[in-house]
Amino acid sequence: MTLLTVSGVGKQEQGNFTVKDIHFAQQTAQKIAIAGETGSGKTTLLKMIAGLVQPDEGTIYFEDKRVLGPFEKLIPGQPAIAYLSQHFELRNNYRVEEELESKNLLTDEEATRIYSICKIQHLLKRKTDQLSGGERQRIVLARLLTTSPKLLLLDEPFSNLDAVHKNIIKSVLLDIGSKLGISCILVSHDAADALSWADTILVLKEGRIIQQGTPEQIYTEPIDEYCAGLFGEYNLLNKKNAQAFFPTKTNQQQLIVRPEQFNITAPNDMAVKSVIQSVYFFGSYYNIEVLVNSQLLRIKNLNKQLMAGDVIYLFVGKDT
Repeated sequence: MTLLTVSGVGKQEQGNFTVKDIHFAQQTAQKIAIAGETGSGKTTLLKMIAGLVQPDEGTIYFEDKRVLGPFEKLIPGQPAIAYLSQHFELRNNYRVEEELESKNLLTDEEATRIYSICKIQHLLKRKTDQLSGGERQRIVLARLLTTSPKLLLLDEPFSNLDAVHKNIIKSVLLDIGSKLGISCILVSHDAADALSWADTILVLKEGRIIQQGTPEQIYTEPIDEYCAGLFGEYNLLNKKNAQAFFPTKTNQQQLIVRPEQFNITAPNDMAVKSVIQSVYFFGSYYNIEVLVNSQLLRIKNLNKQLMAGDVIYLFVGKDT
């Protein structure tokens, strides 16, 4: 069932479109991530979906009803759509349980389940000014969930969090989808955070969707360097290396290959000779710079015995 339909949506600021011609649909329980560099229009799009910003063109339908913007509605927002801003607030000097009860529409049993999923049960007696940033964020998230939303919009939920709290919030967001069945749209400038969470990723550039697909498609088949760079390291093969690694492809333009897509093999007619220039230890793997046809490429490997000066032979997995 289609929950949300965004059709031709655009927004102008100072005479220029910051968001232009956005089209996509979201199904019930589907998790969508919106990725893009700062200023690409992610937050503006999210606020239009929430009914907090008025679109200048196009329409947004939620459960087959048009989402009204602030120019059409006295109190902006939609009852079944919850929006978690990156600038969330809690009242000071209140106990957490008091802050949560102020918005709660659920039974005690249902609310307790929300608190468990958000991992805040141990914080309920604490004062709101005695919390870390990650704890405050999870409490605001729980407060939104106790209003029984059908769609949860998350604006940069991983920003300004240390590694521990980032991993906790990632776990919470996965549980919100799997245990509560709530549909989510997440915006992140660090697009790699969305890879393990999203069902679908939309990539925005200058206010337009330039690529849309599954996390696997977006990561392994980026349409250009912009999309590739959002999700991690990549190699842009020159024409000679494109021919060497992908001899069966008819269009021998520059190709994008992730470091981990290279494999080391024994010398053979399909492998490409390479010379290791440097080896860097990254904990669970080694980042290796190799010289191939006068181009410096990066590969990832688990072999700690490789050293600068070694000759190795490479291929790109399924294409050889």
